[in-house]
Amino acid sequence: MVRRMARTVMLLGALLLAASCATTPREARRPPDRAMTMTVTAYCPCGKCCGWRRNWLFRPVIRSGPRRGKPKAVGVTASGTKARPGTIAADTRLLPFGTVLHVPGYGYGRVEDTGGDIQGHRLDVFFKRHSTAEAWGVQRLPVRVWYAPR
Repeated sequence: MVRRMARTVMLLGALLLAASCATTPREARRPPDRAMTMTVTAYCPCGKCCGWRRNWLFRPVIRSGPRRGKPKAVGVTASGTKARPGTIAADTRLLPFGTVLHVPGYGYGRVEDTGGDIQGHRLDVFFKRHSTAEAWGVQRLPVRVWYAPR
């Protein structure tokens, strides 16, 4: 009985260890390349956050700017991937696509998107729901950075 409990506890410990390693990107297992303080905001795939609306055919189109009225691929990032939790929008001149970041209160994410107002030391982290993105607000946080391999 005691041996069975000990085996179960060891198995659970191994599973927890494996689960924690799976949620941490491989790059983040080494010391960060850099730490910087950044202004962090949030966004979701809604039209209010991403600048799109539906036209009279109920299709998503760009709301304003030189491409106004052109079709909009909702939920697709600038790098071509699907936006999901862990997707981060950044200025790619400072943080290129594929850079891994750790944002306190959000967790690990990868730079896969850009934004119109995201320039310099600003980040935009992705949430599935608009209410969660609004609740995040604007925060100035210390961010750990692991640059993408070239």
